[in-house]
Amino acid sequence: MAQKTWHTLTIITLIFTILSIVGESTSTTAAPWYENLPAVTMDYKVHIDPGKEDCYYQYVQPGATFYASYQVLKGGDGMCGFAVRHPNGQLVHPYEWRQSAEYADQTSTGGYYAVCIDNQFSRFASKLVNLYLSVIRYDMWEKYAKEVEELDMNIKNFTSSIQFVERNVNDILQYQYHSRARESRDYNLLMDNNTYILRWSFIQIIAIAATGTLQVYFVRKLFEVKDNSSKTRI
Repeated sequence: MAQKTWHTLTIITLIFTILSIVGESTSTTAAPWYENLPAVTMDYKVHIDPGKEDCYYQYVQPGATFYASYQVLKGGDGMCGFAVRHPNGQLVHPYEWRQSAEYADQTSTGGYYAVCIDNQFSRFASKLVNLYLSVIRYDMWEKYAKEVEELDMNIKNFTSSIQFVERNVNDILQYQYHSRARESRDYNLLMDNNTYILRWSFIQIIAIAATGTLQVYFVRKLFEVKDNSSKTRI
């Protein structure tokens, strides 16, 4: 029983170890969501303690443009050190004790840049520094521009389709208008014919009735017998 429990605990420990390794590997390989954007800009206000140096790391895609600048806002003599280190370890912006400075790499080889702000020469006064970092991928902008152009073309095609549909709708409306006009004309002709037929039918009925009445009258006149005659006239 103890051996079975030991095997169960060993299996559970092994499963947790595998899951932790997988989680660490996925966390290390997964890139931040903003690294694939065409442009990333960050503006920080950082507080540098006296006698300290703070470094900030920014990932730059290969071929992107990296820009970093700083400006001391307040504190002490209003100056601090600034240095930028390339991902290959080379110091691309040498250390300078200034109020403000900037660095730009137009075509980066890619990797993590280290931007360091130094306040070691100030033993008592802390500094408030405004740090600005930007990474711009112009190739992505060109891609987005092409997509916008394609979208514009799609919009133009959509507009053309709408105009084509509008022309067809106008043609259908004109056809319906002519159909309604023909229908109205036929209906009016039908009503006129109906009135004409009813009128002449009524006149013919009156004429036939009058003719019949006259015929009956004259036939009766032929067989009429006078009182002063003893013979019947045939």
